[in-house]
Amino acid sequence: MSIDALQAIAEVAPVAQLAPAAMPAWTAATAASPGGTGFGALVAQGIASVDQDLAASAAELQSLASGQAGSLHRTMAKLEETRLSFQLFMQVRNRVLEAYQEVMKMQV
Repeated sequence: MSIDALQAIAEVAPVAQLAPAAMPAWTAATAASPGGTGFGALVAQGIASVDQDLAASAAELQSLASGQAGSLHRTMAKLEETRLSFQLFMQVRNRVLEAYQEVMKMQV
């Protein structure tokens, strides 16, 4: 893994902190749905999962930098897993955004 990939993970802000400001309608829909089983709850759960992965990777990276990491292999595997989950999250976001734009282009 290159140093650029490690820097990209370190520079990413926690995703859960961005979600309420960027998508207030989603948080309102999540709060309004009974039991939190709607699409908004599913998206919020995915964002929280990616955020937890990013925080865990940052902690692993810090322990590696301080020399307290137990296994270099485990740390690198965790970083790669986090990178893949973040890329998946971004691809899903892009697809949802494209679908929204297509719906908005439809003439009623």
